[in-house]
Amino acid sequence: MEILPHTTYMTSLFHTYPYFHSPTKIAKSRPAFKASVLGNNEEVHAIRITPKLHNQQEIPTIVESKRSLQVIRALVDSRKPSSELSLLEKIFKTINSYIIKFLDSPLHLSVDPSYILSDNFAPVDELSPTKCEVIHGFIPPCLDGVYIRNGPNPQFISGGPQHYLDGDGMMHCIRISDGQPSFCSRYVKTNKYILEHQARSNLVPNVIGGFGVANTSLAFFGGNLYALCESDLPYAIKVEEDGDITTLGRHDFHGKLSMNMTAHPKTDPETKETFAFRYWATRPYLTYFRIDACGNKQPEVPIFSMKHPSLTHDLAITQKYAVIFDIQLGADPMNLIRGRRLLSVDPKKVSRIGILQRYAKDESDMMWFEVPGLNIFHVVNAWDERDKDGQDVVVLVAPNMLSVEHFFERMDLMRASMEKVTINLGTGVVSRHIMATDNVECPVINPAYIAKRNKYVYAAIFEKTPISSRMIRTIGVAKLDIFASEDKSDQHKHTVASRIYGNNCFGGEPFFIARDSENPNSEEDDGYVVSYVHDENSGESRFLVMDARSPTLEVVAAVKLPRQVPYGLHGIFIKEKDLINDEVTT
Repeated sequence: MEILPHTTYMTSLFHTYPYFHSPTKIAKSRPAFKASVLGNNEEVHAIRITPKLHNQQEIPTIVESKRSLQVIRALVDSRKPSSELSLLEKIFKTINSYIIKFLDSPLHLSVDPSYILSDNFAPVDELSPTKCEVIHGFIPPCLDGVYIRNGPNPQFISGGPQHYLDGDGMMHCIRISDGQPSFCSRYVKTNKYILEHQARSNLVPNVIGGFGVANTSLAFFGGNLYALCESDLPYAIKVEEDGDITTLGRHDFHGKLSMNMTAHPKTDPETKETFAFRYWATRPYLTYFRIDACGNKQPEVPIFSMKHPSLTHDLAITQKYAVIFDIQLGADPMNLIRGRRLLSVDPKKVSRIGILQRYAKDESDMMWFEVPGLNIFHVVNAWDERDKDGQDVVVLVAPNMLSVEHFFERMDLMRASMEKVTINLGTGVVSRHIMATDNVECPVINPAYIAKRNKYVYAAIFEKTPISSRMIRTIGVAKLDIFASEDKSDQHKHTVASRIYGNNCFGGEPFFIARDSENPNSEEDDGYVVSYVHDENSGESRFLVMDARSPTLEVVAAVKLPRQVPYGLHGIFIKEKDLINDEVTT
């Protein structure tokens, strides 16, 4: 059935019903609980049940605690009568109602869905593949393939607080074939999505980083494409020939991965190995692992030397090491008992960088280095060097999130500076150089240079005066030259190109696509930078292709999209030949 804008009829196993999404208006939510489910899902595993949806996809149905939800586990089997699903719905709603009645506190703007989920942050409906018009220039042949960007897009609005990051994952995909684009939007059909879709309402309580929403990023490794969120396992995704997107199911690497995984794994472009981790609110607070080139997960390395929980969002790799971050953001389950927020900032904690052999079998050789005030969410890159005495040196480039205490309730007050951090493993000396203070984040590089010394960074420029308590929007993209100048008095020399999108126009994370990724002699910046951009004056969204070597990042192609694309998080480009070879198995 064709999915229409704003009013859509969808068929599940038991119901055919309308549900509504408005792109600009969200009903006012009543006061509700402020407890998150994060940290309350120990010993989680998947039930391997595969019901048929309206689109005939086979997907597992739910994940939950092995200790506390034994009864619910049986009820979620969609082969049960609909009356038992109604019982499950009543259980969740009773819990929610009890917490709402018990706490009944006013909503802060940062978690008030009527405020947060408005304008171009509002959720949209799914859209089947639709042809698009190239309204400027032409799309270069090297862009034959798909660009997919993920982001929160709640299927149903919570009856209580809901942070922007809690929404169900929706993938916005533009597929290009012989210069002709088509566009579609599809939910990641997670266990949470299916459960709530069948119950026809929001059920799973969440505030900041909702459990099992697969809304953060996408990664392609082992020949498979995955939608990721660090609070759950990956979801395998398939791009169809017509550009549509199918969710194949929750992937646990043949039972070898439990609980969750980072949304930002790193894949070595030469060995094709992928390096990842998971963090949790109980010890071990972080566990490191790798996945070989064929997609087989290798044994885990628990990091017991991380003494406190840390919201470690990203990692870096070099040819020899994995680089892990222990930042001031953390999670303490005891805070719920104390009446505090589960996720919190510890201003007294000294941030650390951990260096671990990337093929380590345990953490016995791990080295920790204190770097006060360094709070890294997203990594640019890292590589190996040696000093004059032959000592190993790790060079790291990443944005440092300043004023991290505003992370939860005042994202608009956060700022980022781009830093180069040099760590001498022999002497223990850590040096830092600020490359830019222009509030740049969401950095990307030419993927061929991951784990190797690189020169150029493409980063989103955040708006200087965003709307209070709203997520930060992107006003443009900057190209930085890491080695342009080491003069601390002249940080602007690192910015060698930039483009501002225009009055009331906002984009998202950029992505770099090489002109000829198969040519080892190509220049690092020989390619294009792409992004979705939305014009809030006209309500129109476009896909922009910019020349990465131009001093103005000149727009070489603009595609008018068939409807607005909400602001989102992270994306990926996959070449046509990799799509053809993509045979995901779950």
